[in-house]
Amino acid sequence: MNELQETIKKMLASGKGILAADASTPTMTKRFEKAAIESTEETRRQFRQLLVTTSDLEKYIGGIILFDETIRQRLDSGKSFPEHVVSRGILPGIKVDEGTEPFVGSENEKVTKGLAGLAEGIPTPECIQANAEVLAEYASESQAKGLVPIPEPEVLMDGTHTLKRCEEVTIGTLLAVFKSLKTKGVELEGMILKTNMVLPGKESGQAVSAQEIAQSTIRALRSSVPTQVPAIVFLSGGQEAKLATERLNEICKVADVPWELGFSFERALEGPAMEVWQGKPENTDVAQKALLHRAKMNSLARKGEYKKELENE
Repeated sequence: MNELQETIKKMLASGKGILAADASTPTMTKRFEKAAIESTEETRRQFRQLLVTTSDLEKYIGGIILFDETIRQRLDSGKSFPEHVVSRGILPGIKVDEGTEPFVGSENEKVTKGLAGLAEGIPTPECIQANAEVLAEYASESQAKGLVPIPEPEVLMDGTHTLKRCEEVTIGTLLAVFKSLKTKGVELEGMILKTNMVLPGKESGQAVSAQEIAQSTIRALRSSVPTQVPAIVFLSGGQEAKLATERLNEICKVADVPWELGFSFERALEGPAMEVWQGKPENTDVAQKALLHRAKMNSLARKGEYKKELENE
């Protein structure tokens, strides 16, 4: 347990966060297509090499979650990705989610990954429970192997649901997850919770401020997350990069919470770099600068020190 706790402290020390470089091959292919990049094993390796070789990344990133494909690849230098990441003083992790499968008895729900859709009656308690049990099993097995588990219950932005509805479902989801974690005997002091910010659905048309999102998110966490959990990191969930940073900043400005609050972003960190890279080696430097800038902005947000005017520096 001491080793797990030290790992958590190192990963989130000094305003650092986690880079989720763990998009699955189908997801990465979709992102590449939007950026007009051909998705092959080699282009995916090149992009992730770009990420992990960015100068000074270790100033703002304490951990990198890698995809299974990446774990098995090597950089141009001959080092494996985990070896290189460790040499930078960054802790490597691996995504073990193998996707989703239909939830028996429901046409609209899936097990293991997320809760897609918040219309009335969805998600069902049965589906939430099934997902919670999978996360608890993963966390238990991880700790048994001396690894820090990062269970990731995510309420998606897809849909027309309101901010209030998202808060309700987030609370219900997290309560179910922690009940299952307790049943499995998971040591809460040796894990990190990765979850969504409370947000209205993308198709809701509801306009809410970063302050309102922060209030709803903190309210949901206080209603559902035990104080023994040392840290909570937020996923970006498809939010625009600067917007995710602004909202993270407002959440982290809230005082008197028992957890370290931080970030574990994928698109909100990688997205700008991918857009400017375009699969062209000559764009590597500018892409790395884009990544480092976003990492720095989110590190500031973790401290509640982010300001929009800093984006132009």
